[in-house]
Amino acid sequence: MLVRKQEINLQINQITDAAMLAIVFWGCYLLRHHRLINVDFLPDIAPFSEFLWILAVIVPFGPFLLELQGFYQYPIEKTIWKSLIQITRAGVWLGLLIAICVIFFKLSVPSRSVVLLFLLLAPVALILRERLFIGIYLTRMEHGQARELILVAGEPKKMQEVIESMTILQRMELKIAEEVNLEENSIGFLVDKIHSHSVGRVILAFSSMDLDHVQKAIEACEIEGVETWLCADFIKTSIARPTYELLGNRPMLVFRSTPEVSWALLVKTAIDKSCAIFGLVMASPVFLLVYVLMKITSPGPVLFSQRRAGLHGKPFTMYKFRSMNSNAEMQRHELEIHNEMQGPVFKIAEDPRVTRFGKWLRKTSLDELPQLWNVLKGEMSLVGPRPLPLYEVDKFESLSHRRRLSMRPGLTCLWQVEGRSNVSSFDDWVRLDLKYIDSWSLLLDAYILIRTIPAVLMGLGAK
Repeated sequence: MLVRKQEINLQINQITDAAMLAIVFWGCYLLRHHRLINVDFLPDIAPFSEFLWILAVIVPFGPFLLELQGFYQYPIEKTIWKSLIQITRAGVWLGLLIAICVIFFKLSVPSRSVVLLFLLLAPVALILRERLFIGIYLTRMEHGQARELILVAGEPKKMQEVIESMTILQRMELKIAEEVNLEENSIGFLVDKIHSHSVGRVILAFSSMDLDHVQKAIEACEIEGVETWLCADFIKTSIARPTYELLGNRPMLVFRSTPEVSWALLVKTAIDKSCAIFGLVMASPVFLLVYVLMKITSPGPVLFSQRRAGLHGKPFTMYKFRSMNSNAEMQRHELEIHNEMQGPVFKIAEDPRVTRFGKWLRKTSLDELPQLWNVLKGEMSLVGPRPLPLYEVDKFESLSHRRRLSMRPGLTCLWQVEGRSNVSSFDDWVRLDLKYIDSWSLLLDAYILIRTIPAVLMGLGAK
């Protein structure tokens, strides 16, 4: 109920902000149209129809970027300054989106005055809306209109832990009518308390699982038509996050250690596909140039293909421009004694199998370009843990090593921007991959892609 209520509140806030941003933008246009404010010093302004493409970017992406910055989380506990920082960060990304439209789609900004005025007034409007909603909410709380009466039942120590863990917002939304000790009292006593307090929700808190006792408590609440929440932290996890799902008509407590399916992941996939198509088209002259130079400098095929471990270890064929001699795979066993990477991965700084042209391809990372085809096919992503050969995955000794397979492999990742071959321990490599998985977001992907550019141009860590 609380989660669903929070989702509805989030959607209401986002819809309100989208409408408000549109109104503010239109108001800025009117101010410029009537020449009340003029920064670009042009006598006339274009009709509003020429500004509609900017509005089409602001309305859907504005609330989305605000959500990514955490603008809608814990509003009561935030300061105005923190809200302003979140709005500013979202504004920077929104400005980048508009700049991308101008550069790549040849769209024009008819008036700088309108945009500049919008950037000044929109944060003020957003903060005023946030503070207004908080004021209304707190007023309702003071009059008891939004507080829900609940019972907490179970073991005394565990009940106290649950109550102390509540956030400020949850303490304001929920009023605990009574704490029912089920170690000393029967289930019938709990039912009596449900009747006397007329509650609609019971939170059950046990430090250990007595399934029979818990089952009876849940059944009693079910008969009374009362919503029951079972505190499930008796199952200890260090990384995985618990969520609730239904399998058929059976309730399932799900523990995830990877990002769950969300709009952000769908956006990531859409970006991957779009950039792969764009990259393959734009890089076609480079493909042709590499093909010609490869044929001139080194006998053998232009492309190197190898079976790699994809999402959850599923094998796929990865493509690269060949940077080694044509019998490199057969020579690998002879060179394993020179391996400089600790762990199952094979890497040596001065690999004798690398051709002169191949060394340049690796230095510029152009050998990775064919993997855009893997991205387009959905086997890889732009950002993600680098895919390893199947024979190296088979050598994994630690279970944590396999967790790096829980996200789709990518062209670049934290390991890439931290210096690639300068990371000499596979454990450090995995640590960076797991850091990426555990803290994944679209902004982290953007950060890695931006940092990859200088890393590639300067050949940082490339051997």
